[in-house]
Amino acid sequence: MHARQQDHFPAMEPQPQVHDAATLRSAAQVLDACKNVREMAQEVSAAVKRNEIWRGQQCLNLLAPEAPTSPTVRSLLSAEIGTRAAEGHIGPVNRWFAGTRHIDEVESLCMELLKRALRAEYADHRLCASMIGNLAVYTALTQPGDTVMTAPQPFGGHSSNRADGPAGVRGLNIVDIPFTPELEIDLDAFRRAAQQHQPKLVTLGMSMTLFPLPAKEISEIIAPWGGKLFFDGAHQLGLIAGGQFQDPLREGAAVLTGSAGKTWSGPQSGIMAWNDPAITERLAWAVFPVLAATHQVNRVAALAVSAAEMIEFGQVYMAQIVSNSQALARALEQRGIPVIGASRGYSQTHQVIADVRQFGGGLEVAHQLARANLITNKNLIPGDAASDWDRPSGLRIGSIEVTRLGMRETQMDEIAEFFARVLLRKEPVEKVQQDVVDYRRQYQTLYYCFENGLPPAA
Repeated sequence: MHARQQDHFPAMEPQPQVHDAATLRSAAQVLDACKNVREMAQEVSAAVKRNEIWRGQQCLNLLAPEAPTSPTVRSLLSAEIGTRAAEGHIGPVNRWFAGTRHIDEVESLCMELLKRALRAEYADHRLCASMIGNLAVYTALTQPGDTVMTAPQPFGGHSSNRADGPAGVRGLNIVDIPFTPELEIDLDAFRRAAQQHQPKLVTLGMSMTLFPLPAKEISEIIAPWGGKLFFDGAHQLGLIAGGQFQDPLREGAAVLTGSAGKTWSGPQSGIMAWNDPAITERLAWAVFPVLAATHQVNRVAALAVSAAEMIEFGQVYMAQIVSNSQALARALEQRGIPVIGASRGYSQTHQVIADVRQFGGGLEVAHQLARANLITNKNLIPGDAASDWDRPSGLRIGSIEVTRLGMRETQMDEIAEFFARVLLRKEPVEKVQQDVVDYRRQYQTLYYCFENGLPPAA
């Protein structure tokens, strides 16, 4: 079969497109040039391979929301069990399908490993993304029209807890948690706002996250009217499990959600954990039947192994991630690239936030660095407005992947030098790119996993 199948359907008026039109036109041209549909499929495989070579072998990946998975985790993502349906809760009576006894094994092992890794009484493994976990919490613990308080985005909040995400879809009245320009919650202002609005839920959910949050104090402030604290640990979940961050479930949070694809260093998944049996039925109902039916059992198996890796290697791995963030931030600032949080030690997480207004802003700088194979992302920072979303002032840099490749503080100084060559000394980007490719060639092994253990001593 040749040509585009839409030729067989009635003509339709063009509709507005939210994606980049030039990129979509290029894809259509590639498909139009194919002799048959098999060639179209081969083009997809070829694009995947190109990304594997570039991003997987030649770049210094410094994105905070991603981490490379171990060989076992990666292999499980293509396992045969992923073709099997597993609708419902664990156990033969709870499943819609027969023939799930080994699926029950995998899922129950995953749940128990998650509970051990997070030191929690209850956990759920069926969420295909942490954003769905947030929607599950809002579905279980609020009703449309309820008031919640969440972090605004210029101070690090995420859309999943704002009007344009799950909280908004749930129909909640959203009030801002007040922050200082130094990215700290203003507890006095919070107390006044909370007493005025009496939120049913307060969500601590940060995609720009540098320091622990006052979870205990907030949970005490909202307790008199029965308010609950929800900790969205999408970015910090691995740090929490590894004992290198605050422990929200022991600081008053009713429920903790997070992503397995960030500091946790597992497959793209949502994780939910809690200790209160009184909310168990509501949370389980929100997951199934409301938000998840068949839920990718291959992903569950991969998640279980990543939890085992976290239990075995998490403490030393997460400690090195934080140490590398601090070293990279310090090295950047020493070279003249301003970094937020300097007065507080730069970071206690996997993130470094640079103010790059003087270099053209976050969008321009991120793409300039990407041409040198240094992968980061633009980010809103205090002082930006919502209208600055496409072209914010900040740059977010993460230390997860370079740490898993065995890098330590010395290498962070060398990475900062690559940044300086691009942004300060304006060296030809092609020269820096080649040097980055040569540098990355030394670092191809993933550590903090059962296959390769810990990296060699420095």
